[in-house]
Amino acid sequence: MRGELDFKAFCVEAYKAEHALTGKQTADLFEKYGVFAYLDEYYDVLHTLGRLAVIDDIDKFISARK
Repeated sequence: MRGELDFKAFCVEAYKAEHALTGKQTADLFEKYGVFAYLDEYYDVLHTLGRLAVIDDIDKFISARK
């Protein structure tokens, strides 16, 4: 469980830095589009990807839900 929590924190920090968002803006965006649940469900695969690949995957996930 600790690994999943660390990974979610990593994703929030990486995403907010890449898109010049605040932590709250990023968390709100992730909640709105179900990104946190997605990160939980696919942790086994996603945590093996690099930073840019994870950000790209999250961008695609959000775009598909808009």
